[in-house]
Amino acid sequence: MKTYSAKPSEIEKRWVIVDAEGVVLGRLASMIAMRLRGKHKPTFTPHMDCGDNVIVINADKVQLTGRKREQKVFHWHTGYPGGIKSRTARQTLESAHPERLVFRAVKRMMPGGPLTRKQLTNLRVYAGTEHPHEAQQPEAIDFASANRKNTRSS
Repeated sequence: MKTYSAKPSEIEKRWVIVDAEGVVLGRLASMIAMRLRGKHKPTFTPHMDCGDNVIVINADKVQLTGRKREQKVFHWHTGYPGGIKSRTARQTLESAHPERLVFRAVKRMMPGGPLTRKQLTNLRVYAGTEHPHEAQQPEAIDFASANRKNTRSS
C-alpha cells in the first residue's frame, strides 16, 4: 500500500469557531495548533497546508491554571543596551491586546518554518465576541465540554 500524499486540489479547508471563555490556555492552544496543521484529518500531509481556518473569540476571558497568571513572565529584548523587558500573563491579559497571549501560545506549539508561518495566517483571535467572519459560516466547536479539565472557574 502506498503512502497517501494530498495534492493542493484535494485539500478541503473549513472554518471553525472556538469560544475561549473559561477555557485553560494550554489545552486550547494545543487543540488549535492541531487544527491549523490539519492533524485531525485522515488526509494529513506534513508538507502541505491542509488545516482549517480557526476563529477564537473571548480571548480575554481565557484561564491559566495554578499561579501562572502572576508568575508566568515573558521576556524580550529591544536590541538596545539595557533593553530587556518583561511582562506577566496578567499584564498581557489586562493590556489593550489580550488576544496576543492566545496567539503566541498557539505559535509556540507549532514547529518553526515557512509552512508554520503560512498556517498561522489561518488563525484569527479576537478579544470579544464580535468577529467579521459571519459570511464564512464557521462551524462552532464546543471545546469546553469535551473534557472536564478543559475548563476552569475563576
